[in-house]
Amino acid sequence: MLVDAGNPGDRDADRIAAVAKQAGLHQIDYMVTTHYDGDHHGGVKDVSTRIPIRHFVDHGPRVQDPAQPITPQSQSYMERTDKAYADAVATGAHTIVKPGDRVPLAGIDVTVLAADRSAIARPLPGAGAPNPLCGAYQPHDVDHSENSFSLGILLRYSDFRMLDLGDLTWNKESDLVCPNNLIGTVDVYLTTHHGLSLSGPPALVHAVRPRVAIMNNAARKGAAAETMGTLRSSPGLEDLWQLHYSAPRPRTRRTTRNRTRAGKT
Repeated sequence: MLVDAGNPGDRDADRIAAVAKQAGLHQIDYMVTTHYDGDHHGGVKDVSTRIPIRHFVDHGPRVQDPAQPITPQSQSYMERTDKAYADAVATGAHTIVKPGDRVPLAGIDVTVLAADRSAIARPLPGAGAPNPLCGAYQPHDVDHSENSFSLGILLRYSDFRMLDLGDLTWNKESDLVCPNNLIGTVDVYLTTHHGLSLSGPPALVHAVRPRVAIMNNAARKGAAAETMGTLRSSPGLEDLWQLHYSAPRPRTRRTTRNRTRAGKT
């Protein structure tokens, strides 16, 4: 199973294909696409040309909010990546999932927690206790972006539990843990939304009590100070891994030129 495929083009697809080859894989049985932003679904077709994908799983058709402004450039990019994704999906089986469904991966339990702006209504086995952290929870403005439609999963292998909510946003995440924690605790938490402060409320992160957090940030995306604070104060956290150091803001051209004249690099 592969969850999301990165951006369109060779870079991300080549990396995924290289890791698949290293693992001795000859096909991807399930391609789980959390949502239709280019850095998540944009590379699906490129991956499919490098390694066969048998089954595609997603939250269903894109729903564009007419009240959300979009530039012509963004519209064009969205149409290109959506078409590429549709072309890839046409080559295999396709399943639209809803909360509570499972991805039938042999030997591993993959439960859908959220999809298409809905969340599970019943607790997972061993979960369901009242969440006292909800008393301090402050909602954000309602988000109608594609992120809020994200497909989120809990992956269980024996006693190991991993949480991946894609780019699900703040208010939708709270539906999973408030007023009761429907998820329980996890071993690994992949930070939602690259570690941006639009996601990852303490009511969720501290309730699931991850032993390890993996922040899928980029050099200039994610790793928000608020998110870092939430993770570092999370009870029971043993380690935090980041995919990138956060790069400093680039200097202005004027400042760079002045430093160069002074003989500094």
